[in-house]
Amino acid sequence: MSFNFDEQNTGSDAPLDGNNPASQGTATCHQEFDLISLLLEEQQTLTAVDEFARQYEAEALPAQSRYYADLIPSKSPQSGEQYAFQVDLDRCSGCKACVTACHSMNGLDENETWRDVGLLIGGTSQDPIYQHVTTACHHCLDPGCMQACPVNAYEKDPITGIVKHLDDQCFGCQYCTLACPYDVPKYHSQKGIVRKCDMCSQRLTDGEAPACVQACPHQAISIDIVNQEQVLADSEINTFLPAAPDPQHTYPTTTYKSRKPFPRNTLPADYYSARPQHAHLPLVIMLVLTQLSVGAFFTGSVLEYFLSAETTSVMVRLSATTALLFGLLALGASTLHLGRPLYAFRGILGLKHSWLSREILAFGVFAGAAQVYAGLTWFAGSLLPRWEVWQPAAGWLVSALGGVGIFCSIMIYVFTKREFWSFEATTTKFVLTAALLGIASTWVVIFALNLTVNSAATNLLLAQAGPILSKALIVTTVLKLGFEASIFRYLLRRQNSPLKRSALLMSGELSSVTLARFACGILGGVLMPLFLLNQQTQPVQNLTLFLIVSILFIACLAGELLERYLFFSAVAAPRMPGVIH
Repeated sequence: MSFNFDEQNTGSDAPLDGNNPASQGTATCHQEFDLISLLLEEQQTLTAVDEFARQYEAEALPAQSRYYADLIPSKSPQSGEQYAFQVDLDRCSGCKACVTACHSMNGLDENETWRDVGLLIGGTSQDPIYQHVTTACHHCLDPGCMQACPVNAYEKDPITGIVKHLDDQCFGCQYCTLACPYDVPKYHSQKGIVRKCDMCSQRLTDGEAPACVQACPHQAISIDIVNQEQVLADSEINTFLPAAPDPQHTYPTTTYKSRKPFPRNTLPADYYSARPQHAHLPLVIMLVLTQLSVGAFFTGSVLEYFLSAETTSVMVRLSATTALLFGLLALGASTLHLGRPLYAFRGILGLKHSWLSREILAFGVFAGAAQVYAGLTWFAGSLLPRWEVWQPAAGWLVSALGGVGIFCSIMIYVFTKREFWSFEATTTKFVLTAALLGIASTWVVIFALNLTVNSAATNLLLAQAGPILSKALIVTTVLKLGFEASIFRYLLRRQNSPLKRSALLMSGELSSVTLARFACGILGGVLMPLFLLNQQTQPVQNLTLFLIVSILFIACLAGELLERYLFFSAVAAPRMPGVIH
């Protein structure tokens, strides 16, 4: 206004030199009333509220923000707080829009899901309950996946509490898939790694809602800020979901709310179904052969203790070498279970918290000690004059190191808190496998020595050790088969417990494997040793004896491999209610 007024009064022919008073007034007005400068200055001093309002009015925000702005927090969590999913069950219709959005946003494969929708049923015929449940990672306070990971491929954000998976760090051991009670981490066989939901953390950082939150047509999913102490308190009374895994295992933070109380008989739609789990064949081989190796060292040491050193000295070299070879074969088989075996060297990074890292270290030390011990049995005569004095103690040391490895193997599965893998059950199976196969392999070594050398010393060893080993094998086999058969007592119980589901699997879909396991156990661990005991009074030809011992060992080994196959396949895996894959 002032600029136009001055221009009209001065005229177009007025001189513009610095001595002209009109020119000086015009320059002053330019400095004081330059609208562009004023607007720029104003934009630089806008408050956050004004800036948001201006963008909203100009439609500069994402088109859907008006719908999900109230579904995500407007501030970051404070100390003692974290982000968490909140699900309004009264709004969830089971449409699976959240599943589709998550799948598309993260570029998942056809059969890969990071979010699932399950179903709860219950009530009465007059008032039935038919409740859909959407579920993803619960970003637990004490994540089982993070505690189990041997390579530290998981991290929990100290500010947001979001549990993230570091794909570059993962070497595909899949232990986290067993440790998570909610079946959250998913193994990608082509990439050789595990992947999982990270609550679309980058979108939250940018002020946008996660894909599942934004896609839900009923606004059933939202992001909330929860108090971690309150999560711990709520877990004491198990206020999670009917038939869901105990929240005290990992302290999940997801909140499920509903105005309608669940009837007491509310159960997952698949509560009475049972399906075999992944068998993990490389782990089957690794576990059985490591226990065979440790059992062989231990059995050799026991024989040296109860029999004279002169009697057992003839078998020490071959026994130690055979046990070592089985141990090395087991460690080689374990790498076949890794999705990215070239990164196996990372396996001990989680030594402070992961039983898998401890097992890797323990069996690594055991293998090293076993190699040294086996080598000394062959070459110590010229290197160590007093080796014969120290050799028994060295054998016990190797056995003890192997025992530490077996204990770590036991704790790997106990950590998952599955009833079929309880400490008592797993310890009994693993220890008896070590004893049974240790005895069977020692029988083979003694017979092979007698067959090839056939000296007075080998004949004496066979005569003294043979009956002891046969009787010990029968007792061990009977104990182990009896313990394994005890699970079938749960078939008589009405409650559909996890152990009953395991028994149903072993007597149903996995019945052929179960029958083969018991048949091999009885053949190799009972019938063949009885035949060998009988031949002490009725001598037989060496060829016949060779066939008997071969059948004994092969049947025992096959039986233990089948038992370990059932160990993985028949376990009732915990998961979120009603989620069917």
